[in-house]
Amino acid sequence: MRIARLLAVLIWAMVFCTQAQAQTEVRLWTLLGGGDGARMRSLIREFNASQQDVRVVETVLKWGEPFYTKLITASVVGAGPDVASIHLSRIANLAGGGVLRAISADELAEAGLRSGDFYARQWHGAQYRDQTYAVPLDLHMLVLYYNKTLARRAGLLDANGGLRPVEGIAALTQAFRAVKEQTGEQGMTMESGPNSFAVWRLWLSMLAQRNTPLIDGAGFAYGKAGRESLAAISDWYASGYASSGLDYPASTSQFMSGKAGFMINGVWEVPEIAAARRSGTLGFEVGIMPFPRMYEDRSVWGDAHGFAIPANGDSPPSAEKVRAVMRFIAYVSKHSIAWAEGGHVPAYRPVAESAAARALMPNALYAGSVEHVIDEPAAWYAGAAGPLQSIASKYLPAALAGQLTPAQALDMFETEAARLLRKRAPQY
Repeated sequence: MRIARLLAVLIWAMVFCTQAQAQTEVRLWTLLGGGDGARMRSLIREFNASQQDVRVVETVLKWGEPFYTKLITASVVGAGPDVASIHLSRIANLAGGGVLRAISADELAEAGLRSGDFYARQWHGAQYRDQTYAVPLDLHMLVLYYNKTLARRAGLLDANGGLRPVEGIAALTQAFRAVKEQTGEQGMTMESGPNSFAVWRLWLSMLAQRNTPLIDGAGFAYGKAGRESLAAISDWYASGYASSGLDYPASTSQFMSGKAGFMINGVWEVPEIAAARRSGTLGFEVGIMPFPRMYEDRSVWGDAHGFAIPANGDSPPSAEKVRAVMRFIAYVSKHSIAWAEGGHVPAYRPVAESAAARALMPNALYAGSVEHVIDEPAAWYAGAAGPLQSIASKYLPAALAGQLTPAQALDMFETEAARLLRKRAPQY
């Protein structure tokens, strides 16, 4: 009997070791922080616990240019991760530069995914020269947050406690003014310090609402509309309705501490606000609405996250590794209700169109924004933390601080950025 038990233990140990040796490790690089980072870590834990064949190990890198620089460099020398979370606005740069590996329809199908499972907008954003280079995860855009306590004191709420309609740049400016004059707090807050991207996203939204292209052919085309739009933003700061020079944490802290009536920010702040409400540290009720119509329509800047497979130079991934990566991507896609709970709009239609997703709050308050999202130019220099954004972040915030006039800021931006339009797309 004792021998039988020992034999059983040995057999179990052999089976366990065989399974452990057969397990494929997938290295994931992400640039997701805050609530996004916490939700991705939770999805990874759940995936790893759901099966024994694949184990995902995550490395979180600094958001923005540091992430993309390291991803490009590592992939070129064959030392990149097996999969990376990227912004789809960088597809032209990453896929065109040889950083990413194309994903075939057969590889998608083996993982139980089809192109038709994803919204056309996001799926199109994952394509480069008729090949798929990423699997879309979400869509995220700017929205307008507001402090209901301050808005009520400023006379901006209706009888049901909702924000009265804000239509047009004059009405939005008046709302900021009312908060400042009636409550003494700032009318609006937004990331506005040196090297911040918020003013760029807002400015692009305003251009689109005026049906004005940023770039036309080989040159910038925003002209008078661009100068007027940046001047309108600058006037909010010059009039004292907003504090200039705030970095991202300071701007969100100003709103969450009840010191600003409105906040222009992305849907990614939803989980942080929800967490503050649950913990009792938020001393007011937050309202959220789609980004307002300031000019002719409700166009609003947006971007999308997705998963991509680095080409990794002379060390391309094996077929087994790709299958493991795709298995993880499929799991996250099919369980992306957890991602939606973080404020994002899922790209995977079966989840996005489910009753659970449609009932999510506060997501339902800005769901209509999806129809109005506009993209940055589909060029190698554009996209999240790309060269064009980096140049804009040097000059546009200076107009809000009064260090440059709006015209001067745009002249300096255009002078430096014009070289990007003439430069050949890099091959890494």
